[in-house]
Amino acid sequence: MFKLEKKNLIILVVTCLVIVIAASIVTAFRAPFLNTLNPPLSLLTLMKREFSGYVFYRRNMIENERLKKQVDFLRSQVNLSTEIAQENVRLKELLSFKQKTPYRSIAARVIGRSPDSWSSVIIIDKGTHHGIRQGMAAMTYLGIAGRVVEASLFTSKIMLINDPNLGVSAIVQRSRQEGLAAGTLGSNLIMRYLPDGADIKEGDTVVTSGLNEVYPKGILIGTIIDAGKEFSGLSTYALIRPAVNLSNIEEVLVVFP
Repeated sequence: MFKLEKKNLIILVVTCLVIVIAASIVTAFRAPFLNTLNPPLSLLTLMKREFSGYVFYRRNMIENERLKKQVDFLRSQVNLSTEIAQENVRLKELLSFKQKTPYRSIAARVIGRSPDSWSSVIIIDKGTHHGIRQGMAAMTYLGIAGRVVEASLFTSKIMLINDPNLGVSAIVQRSRQEGLAAGTLGSNLIMRYLPDGADIKEGDTVVTSGLNEVYPKGILIGTIIDAGKEFSGLSTYALIRPAVNLSNIEEVLVVFP
């Protein structure tokens, strides 16, 4: 019985020694083993990260391009809607003015401008086919715009009132002083042939006098912003700011005589 217990004790001791030695060996070799595996593992991790980054970059780039195109499309739609809304407002005002005015007229859209910086000419999309003839007056709901100087079958040229070659018989609405409003090289008009000491002042409204059969009487021309004497000293002139913004006309009414 003693021998059996002694044998078991020996086995137990040997087993414990083996476990201790094995643990020592594993602990001793664990760090070098792991250190040996670190470089390839780090390389694999780096490759995985770079590959994932490239895949995500390509995916994000494609998605970004798609979103940019969508944003550009939506922006163009918004711009188009805004442009249509503004055009509808202008056409509504023009139609309302046409219904109120006693003159027979036809609406036309501006489709071009003269490249000549010494003249102010616009091109409209109506011509002789629509009844337009040379010499007819053109206006907007704000006031007088110009006169038809050339008409072809489907288009016409309108010389604006700020052109130096165009003159409009005018009258100061308050004092009834008459003169001739003509274009200048700038954006304003000049009203000449006013008598010395004419009753005019800044802020006076100037309208067509009706003495010229081309322009109906009472159409707004603009507002006086300054006055002075001519070089001769025998007459007075007045500077007029046109009621119509002649630089951005988009639609006009051509008035039939």
